[in-house]
Amino acid sequence: MEDMEMNRLPLIGDTAPSFKALTTKGTVNFPEDYKGKWVLFFSHPSDFTPVCTTEFMTLASMAEEFRALNTELLGLSVDSLYSHIAWVRRIEELSWNGIDHVHVDFPVIADLNMKVSHKYGMLQPNVSSTQAVRAVFIIDPQSVIRAIIYYPLNLGRNFDEIKRAVQALQKADAEHCSTPANWRPGDDVLIPSPTTCDEAKERMEHTPEGEYSLDWFLNFRKES
Repeated sequence: MEDMEMNRLPLIGDTAPSFKALTTKGTVNFPEDYKGKWVLFFSHPSDFTPVCTTEFMTLASMAEEFRALNTELLGLSVDSLYSHIAWVRRIEELSWNGIDHVHVDFPVIADLNMKVSHKYGMLQPNVSSTQAVRAVFIIDPQSVIRAIIYYPLNLGRNFDEIKRAVQALQKADAEHCSTPANWRPGDDVLIPSPTTCDEAKERMEHTPEGEYSLDWFLNFRKES
């Protein structure tokens, strides 16, 4: 029973598992160092690999966009600190896809003992026991895990979509709404459905100003 509890993967709604780790920016105490901020905590398989390099270049180029959303970036792989430093320095010399000589100013955790990777389910034995898959955890300012996304080793992540997920979570929290498929900032949002027959009838007969309904259970609020 104890081993099962130790190996339990974190789930949406859980408090993010805590750890202390060395990074390219010094020691991190997580999640304490990030209280009050959203965090995009992600793993990558290995330094000096092609997919990971394009991902880091992309993330570095978007760092200010995430920071504008009160969101910090935190990376991890099972490589050493010195490998991370050498790789980051090389990344900053490269140009690709319109990204030119970026500065990687977010921490990258050195997880040689794999303790953090195991805590977050980043190592998946059917894929590799020595390389983390491309896991993404979106963690809110109260250190609660709000979204979890996994990608295989050979699939580069779409960080525009991950940024959109952060924006949608923040929108839902701030305005107590939901976001429909393919929502982007500025699009209409969904509002709670009626919970009684009388409310459903009222909704269809008298839709409040600024709202519209496709049916009694499908209600939108206009954003523009």
